[in-house]
Amino acid sequence: DEEEEEEEELPEITEEMQEEVFRAFRAGNQDEVLTEGFRLTITRKDIHTLSHLNWLNDEVINFYMNLLVERSKSPSLPSVHAFNTFFFPKIRSDGYAAVKRWTKRADIFSNHLLLVPIHLGVHWCLAVVDFRKKTISYYDSMGGSNQEACRILLRYIQEESLDKRKQELDVKGWSLGSKRSQDIPQQMNGSDCGMFTCKYADYVSRDKPLRFTQKDMPFFRQLVAWEILHQTLL
Repeated sequence: DEEEEEEEELPEITEEMQEEVFRAFRAGNQDEVLTEGFRLTITRKDIHTLSHLNWLNDEVINFYMNLLVERSKSPSLPSVHAFNTFFFPKIRSDGYAAVKRWTKRADIFSNHLLLVPIHLGVHWCLAVVDFRKKTISYYDSMGGSNQEACRILLRYIQEESLDKRKQELDVKGWSLGSKRSQDIPQQMNGSDCGMFTCKYADYVSRDKPLRFTQKDMPFFRQLVAWEILHQTLL
């Protein structure tokens, strides 16, 4: 029933897992490599961005997006392509030509969803292209809107279609827009935008309603740290 659906089943963090995360959060050699994968290296300094109220860095967000892509290979989930955090600033400043080689080994059109983390100086947001629904949606945990980002991404998939498939993408019926603050979870502090960006991506990539709040963030920070250390999503 509706009531039971309200409570999102969150994975459990055991004491042992928590102890491991706290060990990684503790002081130590900042350059010590704690995990490597997806051609990315995560050091203690990177993992520290997940502790307390620190701001997440590119490395952590990019590693997490790669974990979401890995999980999306399961046939029961929508297929996902994630761009790294350097994609959007590059295309916004230099246009399509600057990024067209970024997908030479990937056919973005074979996916259901494209995830695009967007960094606005000191604030992380997420844009999602959904080929099934023909939507480009912008998720901002501080309630901002960004039609420009949606338009840039629509233009991008049009140019990508011409370049890689030699055919025009019919954009009739596509809708672009920013999610309203009352419709998506919002942060209540100045530090958790990176976490909200990761969690929007996590839930959207499972077609799950966004049923989390600010108070889940300390838990999610520990969870994401453990998941990155183990390269496994719980």
